[in-house]
Amino acid sequence: MATSLTSHRPGLAVALKLSAIFLFSVMAALVKATSEDVPAGEAVFFRSFFAIPVILVWIAAKGELRSGLIAHRPMGHFWRGIIGTSAMGMTFAGLGLLPLPEVTAIGYATPIFTLILAAVMLGERIRMVRISAVLVGLVGVLIMVWPRLGGGAGLHDAAALGALLILGSTMLRALVQIHIRRMVETERTSAIVFYFSATASVLSLLTAPFGWVMPAGETALQLVLAGIVGGMAQILLTSSYRFGPASMLAPYDYASMLFAILIGYAWFGEVPTLVMLSGAALVIAGNILVIWREHHLGLLRARARSVSDPKA
Repeated sequence: MATSLTSHRPGLAVALKLSAIFLFSVMAALVKATSEDVPAGEAVFFRSFFAIPVILVWIAAKGELRSGLIAHRPMGHFWRGIIGTSAMGMTFAGLGLLPLPEVTAIGYATPIFTLILAAVMLGERIRMVRISAVLVGLVGVLIMVWPRLGGGAGLHDAAALGALLILGSTMLRALVQIHIRRMVETERTSAIVFYFSATASVLSLLTAPFGWVMPAGETALQLVLAGIVGGMAQILLTSSYRFGPASMLAPYDYASMLFAILIGYAWFGEVPTLVMLSGAALVIAGNILVIWREHHLGLLRARARSVSDPKA
C-alpha cells in the first residue's frame, strides 16, 4: 500500500503558509529596493535564476530529481512560462511606481478574475453567491485604482502606469491559475515550479538589449536574495498544502497586507491611504465570500458521497 504524502497538521500548515507569505513580501521589497537602478526584466532574471538551485535542492530532498522533472506536456510549461513571466515583469515594474501595500492590495483581485476566466474559458457555472463576490471584488478594485487613473491621469503619470501594470499582472496571474488547473492533470508540482523558473530565466534574457545594467554590490546582493527568498517562499507555500486543505489556508493570504504595510513603512516610509484600505477590504470580502462558498460546496459534496457510497 502506498504511503500518503499528506497529513492533517493544521498548525504546521498555517506556520508554513504564513512563513511563505512573509518571504514573498520580503522578496517584493527587495525587488522594489532595486527598481530605481535595475530594469524589471533584469529583476525577473535574478528572481527566477537564483531560485533554481533552491528548487533543485528541494526536489532532490523529496527524491524526485528524476521523476519530478518529467514534462509530459512541454508546451503547457512553455505557455505557463510566457504568461507567468509577463505577469512577473509587470509586477516588478509596478513595484517601482506604487507603494508596496497598494501593489499587494490590487493583487488580491486575482481570485476574482480567476472566477471570471473560469466561467469564460472552462465553462464553470457561476451562481448568485459567486456573482455577488465578483461584483463586490470589482467595486473594491475600482475604488483602489480610480484615484490613480481618474482625473485625466494618463500613461505619462507614473502612478497611473503603475496601477495599470499591477492590474494587468493580476489578470495574467488569473490566467496562469486557469492554465495550471489544466496542467496539474498531467504534470507534477515540482515540474511546474522548476520549469517556470527555468523558462522565466531564459525569457527575461530577451530584455537584455533594452537597458540591463551591471548592478553594484548592494543591489546585486538584493537581487540574488530576491531569487533565493522567492524560491524558499515557493517551497514553503507548496509544502503547506501537504498538511492542510486549501480552503483552510486561503484566508491567511491576507496576512500579506499586514506584512506589506509593516515592511513598506519601515523600509520605504510608505503609509497606506484610507481609500486604498477601503478598496482592499471590499476585495478581501469578495474573496472570503468565494472561500466560504467553496467550503460549503465541499461539505455538500462530502455528504453526497457519504450517502451514495455507504460504508456499512
